[in-house]
Amino acid sequence: MTLTHILVFIAGAALYLALIPARWRGWALLAGSVVAIYWLQPPIRIRSLDFVFPTATLVLAALGWAITRAPGQRWTRADSAAALVMAVLMIALAFGRYLAPELRLTPTRPPALLSVALALAAAGALLIALARAREPRRLLVPGMLIILALFVVLKTPPLAEAAARLLREAAGQSPDLAQASELEWLGFSYVAFRLIHTLRDRQTGKLPPLSLREYVTYVIFFPAYTAGPIDRAERFAPDLRDLPGPEPSRLMQGGGRIAVGIAKKFIVADSLALFALNPQTAAQAGSTGALWLLLYAYTFQIYFDFSGYTDIAIGIGQLYGIRLPENFNRPYLRRNLTLFWQSWHITLSQWVRFYVFSPLSRALLTRRRKPSPLVLALVGQVVTMVVIGLWHGVSGHFVLWGLWHGLGLFAHKWWSDRTRPLYLALRDQPRRARALEIAGVALTFHFVALGWVWFALPDLGVAWDVFKKLLAIGG
Repeated sequence: MTLTHILVFIAGAALYLALIPARWRGWALLAGSVVAIYWLQPPIRIRSLDFVFPTATLVLAALGWAITRAPGQRWTRADSAAALVMAVLMIALAFGRYLAPELRLTPTRPPALLSVALALAAAGALLIALARAREPRRLLVPGMLIILALFVVLKTPPLAEAAARLLREAAGQSPDLAQASELEWLGFSYVAFRLIHTLRDRQTGKLPPLSLREYVTYVIFFPAYTAGPIDRAERFAPDLRDLPGPEPSRLMQGGGRIAVGIAKKFIVADSLALFALNPQTAAQAGSTGALWLLLYAYTFQIYFDFSGYTDIAIGIGQLYGIRLPENFNRPYLRRNLTLFWQSWHITLSQWVRFYVFSPLSRALLTRRRKPSPLVLALVGQVVTMVVIGLWHGVSGHFVLWGLWHGLGLFAHKWWSDRTRPLYLALRDQPRRARALEIAGVALTFHFVALGWVWFALPDLGVAWDVFKKLLAIGG
């Protein structure tokens, strides 16, 4: 989100509360979210792709609803109305093809209106067929596999470049200019996690019944669309069903949260970014001290950038009556790595714990030869953190970053299991306990900071050289 987006969303909240009757506010959030995801999508050099991606998001969300409906849940008139609202808005946005560039809401010229209409007709027919299917549960696993396949293609540079080449050829553009960065499907990482969450929870019977309007609004709710938090449908739906009016205290809290987020992102983070660690600044650093300065700048820049966006999302959500979950809780002040990951990108950590760590641990424990608790912890924590790394991108440096944290979490568990009596004995020695806590905070902070080297520098050779210089290894 840019400052322009944020100001428009704030102005939209004022109109939403002043002009929209309470019974229509849920519908307004659906319509506003549909329009917003097209507006937020950045331009792409491949013809019409920046219109196709938001459209594909809406189609995936609608199809996800069709196969995650509760047993016995029927298609209602309200669901028909939601599908119609979405289709009308997409067609209306496609009419931007005939407007001057400055009057279009989409970043570039939309595709031909007939092709949009035919694609929506095909998607609508598929939606109706899925909604009438007697056994939609059979499609839950294929649905998850399709989403994961899309995710892998988008996040793996060679695959993304190959896909960009094919799309360029289909659009009549030069395939030789294809780049992986051209497949910038804004928000897909967060959409994918929300969709997998609902598919998996329907599989286990935990997902509550949701209308098409509620489901799609949950998947694409515009404040959290680009950078989270990753909300859960069962928490989101009650807020959507009971949207409050213009409560002064809530509006003040939301406005204050937005102001804090803007300061974090656009003042602090953007200033730190000018000299934070990256491939260019790493090459220019002339000493170990300079590298540490760059690393500290990056460590705080990534925090203020990400937590700033989260504050803005939560604040805008409050203006519209939706309480988004917290995502950060002073992570750099935690005394160990486990507490850090309970405070950093909290909703992602909870997601992988529910859908990766816990199922993997259960699967290992059901084997005939059960692994030892130590092996179980090692495998579970390393795999979980590598998954978090791969979520950022299917690349070696993200895998190493995940391994760094996975092994760090295992080392902390091993150490804490063996020193628990010592820490219990410190209950009667507050000064020593406080000194150890301060030492733990410093150690955890620097472990996390060193891990950002693998995250910030895609070239593993450069990252290793920087890592050695920071620790004064090898002269």
